[in-house]
Amino acid sequence: MWANHQVPGWPKETSGVLSNTGAPLDLQAFNSWEELASLGLDRLKSALIALNLKCGGTLEERAKRLWQIRDKSPDEIDPKLFAKRKGLSMDPEKQKAIAFLEILIYKYIDILDEQRQSTKENVQRKQARTAGEREESDEEVEESEPEEEEETDVIYNPKNLPLGWDGKPIPYWLYKLHGLNISYTCEICGNAIYKGPKAFQKHFAEWRHAHGMRCLGIPNTAHFANVTKIEDALALWEKLKNEKHKEKFQPANEEEYEDSQGNVVNKKTYEDLKRQGLL
Repeated sequence: MWANHQVPGWPKETSGVLSNTGAPLDLQAFNSWEELASLGLDRLKSALIALNLKCGGTLEERAKRLWQIRDKSPDEIDPKLFAKRKGLSMDPEKQKAIAFLEILIYKYIDILDEQRQSTKENVQRKQARTAGEREESDEEVEESEPEEEEETDVIYNPKNLPLGWDGKPIPYWLYKLHGLNISYTCEICGNAIYKGPKAFQKHFAEWRHAHGMRCLGIPNTAHFANVTKIEDALALWEKLKNEKHKEKFQPANEEEYEDSQGNVVNKKTYEDLKRQGLL
């Protein structure tokens, strides 16, 4: 990637001789710097840029600068007259090392994306708590942390905390932060118990809950989000069916007719008037 200039943020450098956009000037056609000065500031600046010389200063300074190099080769020109390049090029090996570090950082961002999002959610959840809830949680953490004991074959886990990647119970503060101390029961799932709000919200889209809804003859749609009681689900389903039935076209009340005088009435009124011979 580096050899083909495909590393993001590190395009191929285009600075060099071709970057000079000035117009060259034949200095041999002039006999004094005064004649050069007659060309004006802009023309002298363009000629200086073409030679990669400093192009600032007054009209007289620019003309004298050009006249000073009239009969000199590039190697004979005083280095002080050359313009400094903007953004001097860095050593290629140093550029390559920096680009490699940037690629590593982007890779770590991709690998740790899930952890970053989870940490962000936990921080937002904690910030949403009131001061009283935070103090109560801190007190419970202090009370629940046992004193360090010598390692034994039996893991000390009186609160039955979930085990972490190292086979040891996770810290109680982390247990509380994820809300794993809160249990949710879903009657539709056969009274299954879910630990923490994240697992509870996730289960509505899983097979167990979908199967329970299917057994009740109810579609598992967004209308039934957070509904865990069978009675509540059936009542909501009846309500939705009634609302849908009301939205259907009812010919007796909504079908319209026009009488001989141009009056528009519904079907029921039209039939009554017709039976009475009033049309």
